[in-house]
Amino acid sequence: MFQVTKDTIIAEVMMNAPESAPLFQAIGMHCLGCAMATGESVEQACMAHGVDADAFLKKLNEFLAQG
Repeated sequence: MFQVTKDTIIAEVMMNAPESAPLFQAIGMHCLGCAMATGESVEQACMAHGVDADAFLKKLNEFLAQG
């Protein structure tokens, strides 16, 4: 199973778990394929969008564990 941490780059998540895209989009991260996604960590993206990184990671990893 692919495990996401605060330091995981968004592009890496999309490459390994593209089915998680709706979770990112639900919190306002619509530019998953843009240049920022190739160098921005999940934690950085959460900060930029005003989202609690720990809560989002918990939800994301629970979703991926079901997969």
